[in-house]
Amino acid sequence: MVDVLIVGAGPAGWALAWCCTESGLHTAVLAPAPTGGWPATYGGWFDEFGHLPASAFAARPPATTVITRTEQRVPRDYVVLDNDGLGRWLRHPSVRTITGTAEEVTVGNNGATVRLTDGQRIAAAVVVDASGVRRALSGGPPRGAHTEQTAVGVRVPAGAVGGLADPEVATLMDWRPAPGALGASGQAASFCYRVPVGHGQMLIEETSLARRPGLPHEVLRERLHARLAAAGLADLAPHREERVRVPLDLTPRRTGEVLAFGVAAGLVHPATGYSLASSLRLAQPVATAIAEALPRSPAAAVRAAQRTIWSSSAFAVHGLRRYGLRSLRRMPPESLNAFFEAFFAQPAGTQRAYLSVRDDVAGTTAAMRAVFHASPPSVRRHLLRASVP
Repeated sequence: MVDVLIVGAGPAGWALAWCCTESGLHTAVLAPAPTGGWPATYGGWFDEFGHLPASAFAARPPATTVITRTEQRVPRDYVVLDNDGLGRWLRHPSVRTITGTAEEVTVGNNGATVRLTDGQRIAAAVVVDASGVRRALSGGPPRGAHTEQTAVGVRVPAGAVGGLADPEVATLMDWRPAPGALGASGQAASFCYRVPVGHGQMLIEETSLARRPGLPHEVLRERLHARLAAAGLADLAPHREERVRVPLDLTPRRTGEVLAFGVAAGLVHPATGYSLASSLRLAQPVATAIAEALPRSPAAAVRAAQRTIWSSSAFAVHGLRRYGLRSLRRMPPESLNAFFEAFFAQPAGTQRAYLSVRDDVAGTTAAMRAVFHASPPSVRRHLLRASVP
């Protein structure tokens, strides 16, 4: 029997496994490939990842921009993580790894038993579901139509991007439409995301920020290839494709006999799709909560960890961000341009309060108020309409 069994071997699961082990808990990670690689590209703000070692970073461009109706310099450093370096740092040698797939969990007074698809059973005091959107042991994947962020991208040699991108600049959003690629999807908005990813490469990605259901990958692929072709880079399109589908309106998992963590807990920022930085920052407080409460009972440990993840202030901020998500989903392309121009004109502290701080109700409210007052009347009308769910 282990103290903590973490189902899922992504960065969030391994971060929690590391911190649980350092807190004196006998910890195991269960997944089909517990030490396998992570195919996604993880990016975010350096001030959120500053505690990571240098080996965990693939790129830290000297400039970050957003292009709406104008080009704006973003006053925060953006980084792309090196998955191999991050993995080497997170995978604690004392964590037991178990290869397999969890199928069912049974919870009793003294802990839980997880049954694998091959019939093997593993006993643990606390079971953590860190399986991402699959939520293998905490309710299953979302059902019905959900708001999604979708994207299609390719990695290309940085020296070959020509006039499409500056290889020294991270462009988080370029809202200028892809030439001749709207097609049957009408005016559904998307933007181009262009960032250096290290090793002499750039990621060029066409992204739909928030749509229900998500904009199909086929549409985004068409727009991406149109951008590449217009820049004389059509030959780069066949490179390995990266596809993204992130549900933005996952219900936070605040209760239950199994502890959800990472994406499975609903930690995805409703308006940006990011979750990794929050998971990494929460790993140590959650591990501490488990270690302190486990002597009372496994159930007490799970409840303590859930309160740590979803404090009343964090839940309130999540609700405000869900309001922001509704606003984004309902805006036409011309209003999105004006909205993001107003947002990225705000001081760095205002931007950070909304994008990064998950439990500052006053700061989040102040940031939303500042953007509302800085927006033109057409955008304000959409923001007000979104106040009705």
